[in-house]
Amino acid sequence: MGLDPGRRSIGARRNPDSADAILDAAEAVLVEAGYSGFSIEAVARRARAGKPTIYRWWPSKAALLFDVYQRLKRVDHPDTGNLEDDLVGFLESLFSHWRETSSGSIFRSLIAEAQSDATVAAVLAEYTKGRHAHTGQMIERAKARGEVAADVDSTLVADLVASFAWTHLLTNRLGEDEATLRKAVGYVVKGIAPPASSPPAIRQRSRRRRIVG
Repeated sequence: MGLDPGRRSIGARRNPDSADAILDAAEAVLVEAGYSGFSIEAVARRARAGKPTIYRWWPSKAALLFDVYQRLKRVDHPDTGNLEDDLVGFLESLFSHWRETSSGSIFRSLIAEAQSDATVAAVLAEYTKGRHAHTGQMIERAKARGEVAADVDSTLVADLVASFAWTHLLTNRLGEDEATLRKAVGYVVKGIAPPASSPPAIRQRSRRRRIVG
């Protein structure tokens, strides 16, 4: 079945009306049937779109679901002037979003599917790279303020933060309170802070060792 006359395909470049209709349909199918019942065929029927059109714009079921996920995603990326507050605010917003919308179940299913499907794993890796770069901007801002050591790898720190978030998503622990999130973030922030000057007692012992040696 072709697209509705009012939503004609315009080739490889997405027609905005058609793309929105397909994403609407994909979200509806996902809500009604869950990940296991989600298929391109069901989306095509609901959107009144041809499967070739969907596959031209989204090469796989995973690619379409990631677009649905990103379309739903509403997560704050605070810029408070303090890294700990930024990361706590980000995690609170992310956990709330995953907990209160269908996005949590979508992303959980995609992570699970990536364990056995190379196509899903590749899409997840590409998505993760972009999100880590985005979160890494918080670390870079803190580095410019002197809160973070100059040699810290911002992308790696973003990966640590994401690992904490994903663990809580996959184990259904999205109700952590602010105190717990702040404690976890505090450990990360402490680990990437610029090295403090050595206490006087340590400096004195070092001098004595040099003299004796």
